[in-house]
Amino acid sequence: MLRTFLTTSWHFRYPIIGAPMAGVGRGRLARAVSQAGGLGMIGIGSKESVEFIEREANIARGDDSTPFGIGLMAWAIDARPELLSAAMQTNPFLISISFGSPAPYVETLRQHNIFLAAQVHSRAEALDAAQAGVDVIIAQGTEAGGHTGQVGTLPLLQIVLDAVQIPVLAAGGIATPRGVVAALAAGAQGVWVGTCLLACSECENSEQARSRIVQAQETDTVHTRVFDVAQGLAWPPQFPGRALRNRFTDQWHHQTDELAQDQGARQKLAEAVANKDYDLAYIYAGEAVGLVTQQRPAAEVIQELGEGAEELLRERYRLLIE
Repeated sequence: MLRTFLTTSWHFRYPIIGAPMAGVGRGRLARAVSQAGGLGMIGIGSKESVEFIEREANIARGDDSTPFGIGLMAWAIDARPELLSAAMQTNPFLISISFGSPAPYVETLRQHNIFLAAQVHSRAEALDAAQAGVDVIIAQGTEAGGHTGQVGTLPLLQIVLDAVQIPVLAAGGIATPRGVVAALAAGAQGVWVGTCLLACSECENSEQARSRIVQAQETDTVHTRVFDVAQGLAWPPQFPGRALRNRFTDQWHHQTDELAQDQGARQKLAEAVANKDYDLAYIYAGEAVGLVTQQRPAAEVIQELGEGAEELLRERYRLLIE
């Protein structure tokens, strides 16, 4: 068994947490990841309802009190504090608050006996999160799918590990046992994975989207603000979203100011999303998408990551250390 903070203190079978992916990572996926031996997270967007949070949490928990987590954005909580209140009411094991300071929420979550995680994208963010008193930091590299920063996973992980004394997880570009091994060998206490779960049947996306994920290569993503601008979302501009390239990104990636004024283009995107036309609609995915080659259950993915990492570490240790 892999011995890290996540397995010895939090008692997970594997040091793996499923990233909270708003829109596609809901209760079914969270439950599947947790039951497989990791911790599944429900991703909450800025426009979700309180009823949505309650429903998806009930699905994740099930009748057997399976642990789960909920991921929120700090900037969204600032505008809609009821999102955090609703999340706390579901009694999750973990809440992550990212893309803004988690400091205002630390004491409230501690009073409710809920662990707090924060994704960070720089040394400064890591130091701020540690000083605020979060329980776990996730060093999320720019390889990650969805909204992320500008620094690669490996340099960021080294920076954060040297900067803070609390448990650190690695995120971005991790989709096979080799990626898990790399993170653990560097000193991470676990991994935070999302892209490798996008082709799972429990993911709340479409068959067309899963097919595109499986077909995509590692060079087929773009780090862009076009989908946020086109939808009028208040995402902080320093956190673009990594998504599969398509005709919409090819046309507007370098023209976001013009896109903000083009109502016709924005309407076309809305129609494409409704019709699941992924030549225009977004599929958020990381650079590890090139490692996702088939559709399969989430439990199989999590168990392969965990068991495969154990086997690889034993073999590499035997070869590298006398």
